[in-house]
Amino acid sequence: MSSFTPARTYNQAHLARPYTPGKRRISIYWSWSYPWEAQRDPAELDNRFSTMTEVRQATWPAYETPEYDAAHFLQGIAGTLELFHRSTLEFQRVAGAVTGHPVAVFQRIDQAGFAQPIDERILADTDTLMVFGLDHLLAQEEAAPEEIAAIQQWLQREGTTLLLAPHHDVGFTDDLLQRQMEFEHHGDPLVPRQQRFGAYTRSLMTALDVPVRNVYGLRPAVVEGTRAIAPLSTYRDLDTPGLLDGVTTFNFHPHLPHYELTGPASDSVRLLARQPIELSRPHPFIEAGNTEFNSLIWLPPTATRAGDIVMADSTNFTTLFGGTDSLANFWRNLAAMK
Repeated sequence: MSSFTPARTYNQAHLARPYTPGKRRISIYWSWSYPWEAQRDPAELDNRFSTMTEVRQATWPAYETPEYDAAHFLQGIAGTLELFHRSTLEFQRVAGAVTGHPVAVFQRIDQAGFAQPIDERILADTDTLMVFGLDHLLAQEEAAPEEIAAIQQWLQREGTTLLLAPHHDVGFTDDLLQRQMEFEHHGDPLVPRQQRFGAYTRSLMTALDVPVRNVYGLRPAVVEGTRAIAPLSTYRDLDTPGLLDGVTTFNFHPHLPHYELTGPASDSVRLLARQPIELSRPHPFIEAGNTEFNSLIWLPPTATRAGDIVMADSTNFTTLFGGTDSLANFWRNLAAMK
């Protein structure tokens, strides 16, 4: 029988995946309200996603093909949101091959206006929940008490993993000169002088006592004379679950968050990897004496929590900025995490 691409479905209720011993069921949860993000005023300079017109202008001729014209693809901010969805398809393929289960994808409020909080409908057949924190702070998305209680109860189940992935917090200061410095550091014309993400994931971190905060949007260093991202600085002796097995780099992205520890690293809060920063471009974080930023953190199970908590940026699960064998190894390690 010849292989073919499966037909695509849309706007259907989720079909629960049966439990298979040793095979994780992975779910992605986009923390945004799709309508709120898609309908932001393009005349606003800050705290919105780019329109597809802006993306096409900045990346020309990358999207000058028929599949991205107005007859086939959304041209406003909604089109850019769909690029994010498309960019996780390869991760979904790799993870599905490891687990034998399709990766379920949920949105806090989807294109059709249906709200889906994190509750038993998501958690019952999920072993690894990945919360992609790409909601702008202005949207004021926060986890409801019922969601927090559901996640806390779910984390009592052995074998669960919660991946929290708040994105960057660019230009959080009122100092316009600093905002310009941050902009020139990351150098991405599609990111405004202020773009603050992650209210929903921040509310979860607070409720679950995760001593981390996403700050800045830092440009990774590259290997001299190439466009390849510089290798991670790793702490493999702390990596009991093997998340970094076969992993030397993550994904290049011009503005990655620093996962700042609000308390000291310890056996219960393990910093596993740091990313070298592009030091030739000034930034307040560099001026403070930093040369690397925190990119992977693991919180092992505790006496009161049976599940793991992992922190890694959502960009590391997309292919918008390329991908590597090393990154695919990271995907497999997370998908097979014990």
